[in-house]
Amino acid sequence: MRSVDNQDSGETGNDTLFSLFGVPRMRGYLDACGGDPDIALELYRWNTRISGAFWETLSHLEIVLRNVLARRLAVRHATAGRAGSWLDDPNRELDHRARREITEARQRVNRKGKTASDGQILSELSFGFWRFLLARRYATTLWPDLARGFPVAPTRARTVVEQPVTRLHEFRNRLAHHERIWNQPLKERHDDIMTLLGFVRSDLPDWVAEECRVSAVLVACPIERPYP
Repeated sequence: MRSVDNQDSGETGNDTLFSLFGVPRMRGYLDACGGDPDIALELYRWNTRISGAFWETLSHLEIVLRNVLARRLAVRHATAGRAGSWLDDPNRELDHRARREITEARQRVNRKGKTASDGQILSELSFGFWRFLLARRYATTLWPDLARGFPVAPTRARTVVEQPVTRLHEFRNRLAHHERIWNQPLKERHDDIMTLLGFVRSDLPDWVAEECRVSAVLVACPIERPYP
């Protein structure tokens, strides 16, 4: 490994890198590598690579999920003969959290000097917003219509979609905070992504897999992980 010098502090090599990345942050990597700093830093670098690979693939699912659910809610709104947009929630079917997120998304669009169209607002809503639309509280209201967005799912059971989305939401939060994921069940999370894409359209997983780097990066982990 190439040494990194820091003439100002007097530190050299691994000490400098551990200091820059954060000694407490690196402790978990060091412990996993039997105290070997070179392997710990390689694991840290690999963690970054696999995180990037997952971001690429997860982004496809996030956009597909957003569009599928938004489209079904728009159809539901129009079929009921309601004016305006489903984002206005005229019948107060969304919970307080969802209404607050829509309001905040609209405000962010306005601060950017853009027109708060449905498309602009949707792009500002978090992955968590869509996750919670699949929650049990909406089982008898929204879900019967949302279920039609997953025509290839094995059943119309809400949990078939909600459970992998919940796991991926939690996983996404780890990615967003640059946390360790080397010790997570990464193949299972990759399978969750592909499974959900397949619920929407049967050929979608193959299309995403063509450019997905996750499997290739997984086999290059510098240590044996607790999960395959």
